[in-house]
Amino acid sequence: MGNLFLMTTIVDRKVAKKYSELYKENEQHVMFVTLGSGTAANEILDYLGLENTEKAVIFSVQEESAWQKIKRQLQQKLKIDAPGGGIAFTIPLSSIGGKKTLQFLLEGQNYQKEEESTLKDTVHELIVVIADQGNIELIMDAARGAGAYGGTVIHAKGTGMEQAEKFMGVSLAAEKEMIFIVTRKEQKNEIMRAIMEKAGLNSRAKSIVFSLPVTDTAGLRLIED
Repeated sequence: MGNLFLMTTIVDRKVAKKYSELYKENEQHVMFVTLGSGTAANEILDYLGLENTEKAVIFSVQEESAWQKIKRQLQQKLKIDAPGGGIAFTIPLSSIGGKKTLQFLLEGQNYQKEEESTLKDTVHELIVVIADQGNIELIMDAARGAGAYGGTVIHAKGTGMEQAEKFMGVSLAAEKEMIFIVTRKEQKNEIMRAIMEKAGLNSRAKSIVFSLPVTDTAGLRLIED
């Protein structure tokens, strides 16, 4: 995919709104938010003068130059580098399931597709499916039919859904389920295609699909053998 990235932001829930507002100011309207909790040891929290806090995890797709701009603002405006400030990181995308999905995820961003240049030699891929809630069986039946072994589900809430009709011609619910499926690289396209055909935008699931490169794995050898 060239210079597209999945940006993940992990911050205290009480300040998550500041981060989402900063992203919207930078024309990043489509985000998926889920909840988590910190696991730092008590002695580390005491040393840093922090409390064990609940976290918000924000996912969005960014073009490289947009990320560089946002990174500077995270550091300068929101002081993300300060102790307890949170973390934001990016992972390169390897593929996106369809032009409409690309337009939707990058709504407002100026993106020119480039040749793929990052992590070409990976053996596995992480397929990410984002769908309206209540459609896990439909999605996983399609994925398993194409060779997937299983997936992990995270419940999330989407923002920017009002832009869906502009790019996709469909109405998307705000309540989402994100499904993570690790598979061998040569199986990725077939699995993504099956999900798009059987649980895609024309189905009740309204799924959008993209994939990320995985540099190494443990725990898949016996299944794949």
